[in-house]
Amino acid sequence: MAERKPWSEKRAEIMSRPDARAGYEAARIRFELGEAVRTRREQLGLTQAELAQRAGLLQPAVACFEAGGTMPTIPLLERLAKALELRLSVTLEPLREVG
Repeated sequence: MAERKPWSEKRAEIMSRPDARAGYEAARIRFELGEAVRTRREQLGLTQAELAQRAGLLQPAVACFEAGGTMPTIPLLERLAKALELRLSVTLEPLREVG
């Protein structure tokens, strides 16, 4: 029987692959965008259905977005920002070295 590796070792092995790192980064971005939309929606006291109506979407699309299930386009982010009474700002930041 093969020796079992600790999760930390297995994770490091998986994350060392370029495709895994890119997938992880894409998931992180989706999650952070969804969380920001949900937080702002709740600050405004809106339901998902109300936000969907303001943005010209369906409620399930808002739910999926807030859960990090979709990678939005810039036009969709602009619609959501307007519906949330925000201005969309996109920035590029230098990569930090991971040690």
